[in-house]
Amino acid sequence: MAMYIRVKRDKTTYFLQCDPTETILDIKQKLHELIDQPVNDQRLILVATSEVLDDLKTLADQKVENDAIVALTLRKDDNEFEDVNIVRPDDSIHSRDADSGLSW
Repeated sequence: MAMYIRVKRDKTTYFLQCDPTETILDIKQKLHELIDQPVNDQRLILVATSEVLDDLKTLADQKVENDAIVALTLRKDDNEFEDVNIVRPDDSIHSRDADSGLSW
């Protein structure tokens, strides 16, 4: 049964079609083709639970459902992974409105 997940990093969202039986490693390989980052330098985190997803487990094993949001972090030069940084569109709207003095 086909499903899709939203993989987010900074201001970018990747929509990946996948199957619940695919492993996280399979998902990382799909991302490698899009972003040219080695799978070992990627970490995926299920946003709803803040759980780091295990490469060898399937999406279904880790309760990643259709339309789930997954955060992508990349390994930095110091061999640590960067912090999750997802910019939500409504965050910038609210800050811009506050700066302009507009109220809704």
